[in-house]
Amino acid sequence: MKSIRCSFWICAIFLFSSPAFSTEAPISDATLECLDCHVLLHPGIVAEWEKSRHAQSTPEAAVSVEGLSRKVSAESIPDALKMTAVGCAECHGLRPGAHKDRFEHNGYALHVVVSPKDCSVCHPVETDQFSKNLMSHAYANLAENALYQKLEHSILGKPAFKNDRIHQDVTDDGTREEACYYCHGTRLEMEGIETRETELAGKLEFPMIRGWPNQGVGRINLDGSKGSCSACHTRHAFSIETARKPYTCKECHMGPDVPAFKVYESSKHGNLFSSHQAAWNFQNVPWTIGKDFTAPSCAACHVSLLVNADGAVVSNRSHQMNDRLPWRLFGLIYAHPHPATPDITRIRNKDGLPLPTDFNGGFATAYLINEKERHRRKTAMQAVCLNCHGTTWVQGFWTRFENTLVRTNADIRTATQLMEAIWEEGLADGKENPFDEAVEKKWIDIWLFYANTIRFASAMGCGGDYAVFADGRYMMARSLADLADEWRLRKGLPIAP
Repeated sequence: MKSIRCSFWICAIFLFSSPAFSTEAPISDATLECLDCHVLLHPGIVAEWEKSRHAQSTPEAAVSVEGLSRKVSAESIPDALKMTAVGCAECHGLRPGAHKDRFEHNGYALHVVVSPKDCSVCHPVETDQFSKNLMSHAYANLAENALYQKLEHSILGKPAFKNDRIHQDVTDDGTREEACYYCHGTRLEMEGIETRETELAGKLEFPMIRGWPNQGVGRINLDGSKGSCSACHTRHAFSIETARKPYTCKECHMGPDVPAFKVYESSKHGNLFSSHQAAWNFQNVPWTIGKDFTAPSCAACHVSLLVNADGAVVSNRSHQMNDRLPWRLFGLIYAHPHPATPDITRIRNKDGLPLPTDFNGGFATAYLINEKERHRRKTAMQAVCLNCHGTTWVQGFWTRFENTLVRTNADIRTATQLMEAIWEEGLADGKENPFDEAVEKKWIDIWLFYANTIRFASAMGCGGDYAVFADGRYMMARSLADLADEWRLRKGLPIAP
């Protein structure tokens, strides 16, 4: 019965005319073969692709566009790709020799994982910019930092109650891959080829990939490249609109450790976005301030090519993400100037630890951007702000923001002094793992959650109560008091002075 059903479907596909795909560009024969089956198997994917720019234009037409509206940064396109839509075969059949997950599929050499190196055939500038981004190194920056691994282990480790204490064993890959490495990206590895019985075509072979599926920003791909363009340009529409809306950033920047979205959503900017986004144009390139949108999204501040009403460039398009950011708000354990290179595994503070700051709050300056570069990035960010705000407003906002950095770092220093006293007196074991005991987690809460929330609220034009009671200053003050009480209790001192 099963073979009869399969034969029926195969006949239905190949004897009747193919579906009419609504694309303006001609489709290659190879992609048409893909679509003939996958329009039945994966209609959602095909429908998304049909709406994409890839389906509606050829690379040759995209390259011919002049001026700021050009979306393809390659100067020339390989002849084999010029004249047809960018479809299934064009992406999944590109550079087959470079991909370890290459497999034979209905007469074609294909690969499952499309990497930034594939995208760079048409988008080399964007790919190069992204490679200079901390995100592109997110896997190694976590997995290859021994200190961060201790923090990860204290969160993901398998708990077991032994000898009157909680001990944490090594976690499983599934937990790691849907936790920290969902956003940071996994390391993909080929495990072999599997033969499966399919509904339409009988037995077919498919690659088995460890760490897949994943669209993390620092994913290590099977061609050796780093990153995933589809983290922001979601498959298979690869929409500029999707990448420009803050919901895409929310996927990884929700908090409480990186609370960018929840703070933005509660800010005046987020309020304006929620109220008026239906009237905005998220497709235009370049993006015109005041015409296409009237309040910033994440992309407006950090990524997009922006012009004013006269068409003059306000900010160039950048996939580096941090080249308008002088300060890294994510405290490790203090806010600090941005790292000079995206590979932060090489950073060492004065104590030899792989941290951008030492426990006293000093910066590992040799590994961080200098004052001149910080000024350049600050000016680049303020150029965006000045299109909606006066100079006095922008300068006053920035003064307040930098005061917040100084103040939160000072508060963290007080908490760290307490934590160091607890370690020095043997009231907690900070040598084996400084992150796994309950008292250490009170300290972590202060710099990983509450200080970060305060900084993001300040950086993003305030986020209502996030600066105070909603994971803000109140929670930091309470945790600091808890930490002090814990120290006194462990020393056997009375709580009351």
